[in-house]
Amino acid sequence: MRFVTFGIPGLLVGSVLLASSALAQMAPAAPPEDAAVYFISPADGATVSGPVTVRMGLEGMGVAPAGVEREATGHHHLLIDTPLAEVDLGAPLPATEQTRHFGGGQTQTTLSLPPGEHTLQLLFMDHRHLSFDPPVVSEAITIRVE
Repeated sequence: MRFVTFGIPGLLVGSVLLASSALAQMAPAAPPEDAAVYFISPADGATVSGPVTVRMGLEGMGVAPAGVEREATGHHHLLIDTPLAEVDLGAPLPATEQTRHFGGGQTQTTLSLPPGEHTLQLLFMDHRHLSFDPPVVSEAITIRVE
């Protein structure tokens, strides 16, 4: 029986090549220059009764389900009471109660929010749940739930 050994240098080169490939797959895509994401409803400053229906708008790009890689497409994410500065735009966005994913290509959702003031912001991300560079993000809006 014959064994082929690569030794430590061979393992290091292989590890570097795999890491480089993984980093290339994680590199952010550039959105079209005219890409914009926005709230159709509710309006900034609105007082609403729960449950809250959120309608998401998009210009300059298309919506596609997560995992479907097509140029100039992605899917919506909604930040609830989460400042954009707290989001790691260099990593896939985790799904939580405060960071909602719409990986099926949804453009509308209904939220059960407790009474009080809430901040909402849209973040449009690619098929891997990664931010575009520059990010395609809406203005943050504030609503009051009765």
